[in-house]
Amino acid sequence: MGKVHPKVDEAIETLNMRDNPTRRRLLAGTGLVSAAGAASALLAACSSSSSTHAAVATNGSNPFPAVPNQKYYFNNHADTNEFFTPTKYGYSDAVALLGLPAPTWGGSATSADSEMVSFMNTAISAKAGGIATSVIDSSMATPVKNAMDAGIPVVTYNADGIYTHGVPQIYTNRLAYVGQALYLSGQAMGEQIKTLVPGGGEIVIFIATPGTGNIQPRYDGAVSVLGSSYHVSEVATSTVDGTELSTEKSYLLGHKGTLKGAFAVDSGSTANLTAALKGTGTSIPAGGFDTDPRTLSGLQAGTIKFSIFQDPYQQGFLPTLYLYLYNLSGGQLAPPDTDTGLTVLTPSNVATMQKNSRFQGGSSAQMYIPRPSGAINQPVGTTST
Repeated sequence: MGKVHPKVDEAIETLNMRDNPTRRRLLAGTGLVSAAGAASALLAACSSSSSTHAAVATNGSNPFPAVPNQKYYFNNHADTNEFFTPTKYGYSDAVALLGLPAPTWGGSATSADSEMVSFMNTAISAKAGGIATSVIDSSMATPVKNAMDAGIPVVTYNADGIYTHGVPQIYTNRLAYVGQALYLSGQAMGEQIKTLVPGGGEIVIFIATPGTGNIQPRYDGAVSVLGSSYHVSEVATSTVDGTELSTEKSYLLGHKGTLKGAFAVDSGSTANLTAALKGTGTSIPAGGFDTDPRTLSGLQAGTIKFSIFQDPYQQGFLPTLYLYLYNLSGGQLAPPDTDTGLTVLTPSNVATMQKNSRFQGGSSAQMYIPRPSGAINQPVGTTST
């Protein structure tokens, strides 16, 4: 492995990411780094002006050092779900920035363990340069270990295991996790519910796939703060959009008159809440997760009172960046656990998220911030202004 590029080294110094060069262990108990801060620091350091670096960028060449075999695989538990469209844009932008080939996306559309394990085995057989995978249960333990033993770095994103009474049960020896602190996000949801339904009562929390490590911790976190005055029903909706809506409508109709609030812990179940409430003539507080366009419309109309954002774009961008840096340094630059955020959206602050952008998956158009005259990394086809 060659010498680390000085700009990359400077960026890592800024991020304070240095660690044991042979790191192949769990990172349980370590602090989570801000995703926005990590990305900003790296890009700022890599964009700082120097005559040599600027000349390379001006000539249209990639300013980042080349590393052999940078073919990455993204393994996902809901690989056809529109929620992950920004994730794909995130890794697409990262590989464009770094001059890498496009990652291979796959896994399972229905959280099927066998399909996710099979995709991991495909990546290992192909001698991938790195793997990013969601971990929704213990089935990933062996394939992740096999990849790491084969010298393939693995990071997790979106889901890293499951929580039992708030304690993370991390199933794999992955290098790092990039995603929301799921149990804590559930506790934040519980606090929102207590504000909307003061004093307790009967509520429902819809969940696509009970027991899976990507959303069960949210339910558990919410219940942990609600207390005995709340009578909570956990209702499975599935990962199929139409089934989610029909399940919610059926439940709301069956409990009309007694139900004090309806909530959800996943993107699809939250997105269908507005239509379910309107379709059953039910007017009760509601809320959930993520920024599906239907959820944003419900927030704007006030039908949905809150939705908790976890930044799926960063969950594609940062794992790609971390795998590249790990490989570039020969394992010296071990990636950090990174919290991609917990932002509570309400009708009063939802306007920013309603912009039709690549970062929310609503537009494929590349987004960029114009730079001063003479700055490097101008978007293709533009000139300095």
